[in-house]
Amino acid sequence: MTEVAFHFNAPDKLAYVCRFARKATRHDARVVITGAEPDLRRLDRMLWALGPQDFVAHCLHDSDEELLQASHVVLAPDPRISPHRDVLVNLGHGVPEGFAQFARVVEVVSQSDVADRVQARERWRHYVTAGYDISRHDLVLREGA
Repeated sequence: MTEVAFHFNAPDKLAYVCRFARKATRHDARVVITGAEPDLRRLDRMLWALGPQDFVAHCLHDSDEELLQASHVVLAPDPRISPHRDVLVNLGHGVPEGFAQFARVVEVVSQSDVADRVQARERWRHYVTAGYDISRHDLVLREGA
């Protein structure tokens, strides 16, 4: 069964996802990041702006098949089109279609965006109702530790 984790209190969701993607790929995980197209385009620019030592090989969903296969990170509004099934990171408002095809789902939740937090609670309820165990990671507590 897919492992579901909520990463709460992200001061900047996109910056957090950049760090998460870098860390995951250093552990040989293949990551699909899903969300709204404008957020994915911003994330793409942020990933390209990382320094050489932090570079994350990635591509957008509309890249050719060879690049999709070679990239450790794929940015896709519909995660079902990605060839990878290790980790799915959700930046979207709803539960991503096809999430159960992935070994792990990471829901990233804003620290200050009230609407994002409300939508996260709805996703949490969906996963619990569907029988998934959820692990919780409070990013504020982690920074202070």
